[in-house]
Amino acid sequence: MSAVKQISFIVASDLLCLGEVLAKYEQVKPESVNQRLWLECQLALAEGFTNAVRHAHKNMPPDTTVEIEIIINSCWLEIKIWDHGNPFNLISFQESLSQPDDLKTGGRGIEILGKVADELKYERYPDDRNCLLIKKHIDDVREVI
Repeated sequence: MSAVKQISFIVASDLLCLGEVLAKYEQVKPESVNQRLWLECQLALAEGFTNAVRHAHKNMPPDTTVEIEIIINSCWLEIKIWDHGNPFNLISFQESLSQPDDLKTGGRGIEILGKVADELKYERYPDDRNCLLIKKHIDDVREVI
C-alpha cells in the first residue's frame, strides 16, 4: 500500500516546539480527510509529543530530540513519535487508569490517545529509542500524490 502523504522530522525536546510539530502536521493534510478525524489525530499528536517531552525526556540533556513521522495512506493515518527515555509499559499504565480515582493524578493524555487511536503501541527499539505508534483508520482519503 503506497503512502498518500508522508513527512518525517526531528525537533528539540521542548514544549516550545509544539507549534512547529503541529505546523508540520498541517503540511500533509489531504483535502478529503474528515475534519473531525483530522483534529482528533492532531490532538493525539500533541499529547504524544508533550508526553515525550514532559515524561520520557524529563531528566534528559537539553539537546535531546524527538523524531516524528506521519504517514497517510488510503486506509490509515499513522503517527510515530520516537523518544530516548526509559521504557514505559503502556498496557499496564492503561490498565491502571481503569481503577477509580487514578485519573485525578494524571494519565489524561494516555486516556485521550486511547480514545482517538484505533491502534496504540509503545515499543522499545534496539537502538535504545521508544516509539509511540498512533494509528487511526480513515475511509475518505482520495487524494493521491
